[in-house]
Amino acid sequence: MTVFDIALISSAFLCTLVAGFLFAFAVVVMPGIRNFNDKQFIEAFQVTDRVIQDNHPIFLFVWLGSIIAIIACIISGFAKLQGFDFALLLVATAGYIVGVQISTIVVHLPLNNKIQTYDVETMSDEELCAARKRFEPRWNRSNKIRTIILGVRALKF
Repeated sequence: MTVFDIALISSAFLCTLVAGFLFAFAVVVMPGIRNFNDKQFIEAFQVTDRVIQDNHPIFLFVWLGSIIAIIACIISGFAKLQGFDFALLLVATAGYIVGVQISTIVVHLPLNNKIQTYDVETMSDEELCAARKRFEPRWNRSNKIRTIILGVRALKF
């Protein structure tokens, strides 16, 4: 088994785990907490996100490992693949980096960090409602996009 083979298998496995994580949020977590009132919704998201924000080791391994593996795939694939095959690998990698990682940095992390600052015990009902309206639609829309991007990327391998 070559370095490329190991990188390709690792990348496919780790990116699939990331896809499953995003998919679970899209179809289970967010719909599950959607029916909570504004205070409960924000609290539930804060608690769930706090697990990630506290650098859960398995999450970090999978999330960061997917980036390392896909970059290793490109580097090792440069010598092994040619033409259309390498172009396809570049497109899949660019889609993952831009569609998942950069969107996470640009959209999700700022939203998650902002929602972590809310002290729901001191906020009025109007403030809670406004905070949720600024957060939930944008977070869900962007998560659906990155989940779809991962699904399309999986089809390319």
